[in-house]
Amino acid sequence: MTRAEMDRLGWDFCDIVVVTGDAYVDHPSFGMAIIGRLLEAQGFRVGIIAQPDWSSAEPFKALGKPNLFFGVTGGNMDSMVNHYTSDRRLRHNDSYTPNDEGGKRPDRAVIVYSQRCREAYKDVPIVLGGIEASLRRIAQYDHWSEKVRRSILVDSKADILCYGNAERAIIDVAHRIAAGEKAREIDDVRGTSIVRSCVPDGWTVIDSSSIDELTPAAPRAAGADRTVVRLPSFEQVSADKVLYAHASRVLHQESNPGNARALVQRHGDREVWLTTPPIPLTTAEMDGVYGLPYARAPHPSYGDARIPAWEMIRFSVNIMRGCFGGCSFCSITEHEGRIIQSRSEGSILKEIEEIRDKVKGFTGVISDMGGPTANMYRMACKDPEIEKVCRRPSCVFPDICKNLNTDHSDLIQLYRKARAIPGVKKINIASGLRYDLAVRSPEYVKELVTHHVGGYLKIAPEHTEPGPLSKMMKPGIGTYDRFKEMFEKAAKAAGKKLYLIPYFIAAHPGTSDEDMMNLALWLKRNGFKADQVQTYLPSPMALATAMYHSDRNPLRPIRREGSETVFSAKGLKQRRLHKAFLRYHDPENWPVLRDALKAMGRSDLIGPGEHQLVPAWQTTGGVGKAEKPKPGKTFYTQQAGKGRRAPAKAGKPTGRVR
Repeated sequence: MTRAEMDRLGWDFCDIVVVTGDAYVDHPSFGMAIIGRLLEAQGFRVGIIAQPDWSSAEPFKALGKPNLFFGVTGGNMDSMVNHYTSDRRLRHNDSYTPNDEGGKRPDRAVIVYSQRCREAYKDVPIVLGGIEASLRRIAQYDHWSEKVRRSILVDSKADILCYGNAERAIIDVAHRIAAGEKAREIDDVRGTSIVRSCVPDGWTVIDSSSIDELTPAAPRAAGADRTVVRLPSFEQVSADKVLYAHASRVLHQESNPGNARALVQRHGDREVWLTTPPIPLTTAEMDGVYGLPYARAPHPSYGDARIPAWEMIRFSVNIMRGCFGGCSFCSITEHEGRIIQSRSEGSILKEIEEIRDKVKGFTGVISDMGGPTANMYRMACKDPEIEKVCRRPSCVFPDICKNLNTDHSDLIQLYRKARAIPGVKKINIASGLRYDLAVRSPEYVKELVTHHVGGYLKIAPEHTEPGPLSKMMKPGIGTYDRFKEMFEKAAKAAGKKLYLIPYFIAAHPGTSDEDMMNLALWLKRNGFKADQVQTYLPSPMALATAMYHSDRNPLRPIRREGSETVFSAKGLKQRRLHKAFLRYHDPENWPVLRDALKAMGRSDLIGPGEHQLVPAWQTTGGVGKAEKPKPGKTFYTQQAGKGRRAPAKAGKPTGRVR
C-alpha cells in the first residue's frame, strides 16, 4: 500500500496497481484481496490503493506507474447502493470504511477512479472488475438518476472489463498484457467486455428479437462458435422501455456458460462486445483461491480503527459461490452465475483451523459457514448435458426442477466434521437459508436446528401474496409454513426455544396496496413486529429492475403488444405506504394507514380488535413507541444499513424486514 513497503520488498515498481473503494482487508471475502493474492501467486508485483482521495490524480500516483495496468473496482458493493437508500436518501456510514465513516468513496466510483488513473498515467491500460462494473456492463437502468445509463466501459473509457468473479479472466488478461498485447484488443477471454468499432469479419449476427422463437442452442466447443447476439442499442433501450425489457430478458437467457453466445450492443458509433460467461471454477481451483496466503486482517496502517464489514466476517467461512435460485431482485446470479462452485471439505476445515490459530479474538465460535446461500453446497444438475443446454432462469421456481440434486448429505457431513475440530465450540449458520430446499431434507433441518442455530434463524419468504412472489421468483408462503413446522418440531426435540425471523420486501414490482395490507395482516396474526424496514431498491441489471423501469415482465416473452404488464409502486407516497404496512404497529404510521384503508374500502380493519390492523385512536406524547417490552428474553435486531447487531428486549423477536 505504500512506497515504504515496496522498498522493504525490494520493488522499484508494481506490475499492477489495484484501486478499490473499500478499505484494504486481506481476507477472501474482499474482492481486491482475492485478485491481489491471485496475481501475486502468478508472479506479479501487486499494489493496492484503497479509498484514495479522488479530488486529484496525485493519490493515484502513490505507488508509481504500474508496469502493466491499473485494476479498478468500486469495492464489494455498487457505490450508489453503498451511498443511498432506496428512497435516494444519503447514507452517513460505510461498513467497508475504517470507523464506519461515510464519504470515503465517490458516487460512481469506477468511473471516477478510472478518470483519475488516466490523468495520472495516460498510457497505462485500465482493467475494470468487481460488482459495480459487472452489473453495469451493458446499458442499464439507474435508479438514482432515473434514466438508462451507458455501459460503464464506455463512460469510464477503460480498456477492458472483467465481469463476474473473474479469477480466470484476470490471470489470462494479465499474462497477455505482460506478453505485449493491447488490453483493448483482447477479445476472446470469457467473462470480459471491450469496446470495438464494428463486428469483426467471420461472425454471424443474430438479432435478439428472434431469440424467443429460437430453439435453445446445443452445447458448443470452446471457441468453435462464431455467433453473436445483437441487443437493441443504448439509444433504443433509452428511448423505448419495451426494448429495455426485451434486452434484459435476452441478457439473462444468454447467461449459461454451456450455451450462451457473445453479445454486442451499439453505443453511438461504437460496439460494446461481451464475450460468453466464464466457466465456473472447479473444486480444486476454488481451493486454490481460498488457500492463498491471506493475512486475514485489515492492513496494519488502519491501526485500531473499526471496520464493520470486517468485524462481521472475520470468523466466518465461505464454502461455495453462485446461486440457482434466480430471485429477480437479487444480483448474485448476474454476478456469480447459477452454477454452484464448492470448495472441498479439506480446504474448508483447514481454514477453520487457521481462524482458530491465527485470527486475533477468536473465542471458538464460527459466526457463519455458507455463501450466497446456506444450503446449496455441492448441489448441481443431475445431468451435465442437460445443464449445458438449460435456459431456465431458476432451478427452483416455479417448482424445484426434477433434474436438480437437492441432497444435503455432503453439507451435513461437513457440519459434523467442522464442529468436531478441537477448539471449535459452535458453528452458526447465519447466511440465507433456502428453506424450499431444506424441506426436502428433514435430516438437514434436524442437524441445523440441533447444532447450528442460536436463539433465532433469519429466513426470507419476502412476501405472502402470490402476485409479488411470482415476480420475485420465490416459493409460496405454504413452503414457509412447512419449514416452520419442521423447524419447531426439531427445536422441541432438541429441547431448545428457538424463533424464526422472516424477512419481507416492501414495494417490490408486482405488489399492490392490497398485497401489502394482506402481508401486514399476516404479520399481525403471527405476532411479528418489524423493527427496521427497507423498501425495494432497483439494483443495476436485475430482472426486477427491468420490471420496475419498463412495467413489463421479462420472465415472459416481450412483445410490443400482448406482453404481461407489471405494476410497480414508484411514487414516494405509495412506496412509503407499502413500507408503513410492514410497520403497522408503529403509531407514526397509523394516520396514513387509516387513510389508505378507508380509500381501499377496508375501514373494517380500523379498530381495537385482534383481527383489525390499526386502532381508531392516536397516541399522544411519545410517538412511535411499541408495546412495553416484556422482561426475560433478549433478542437481536439488525440495524438497517449498518451491518451491526444491537440488543433489544421483547416478548418475541422483532427482526428486520427488508
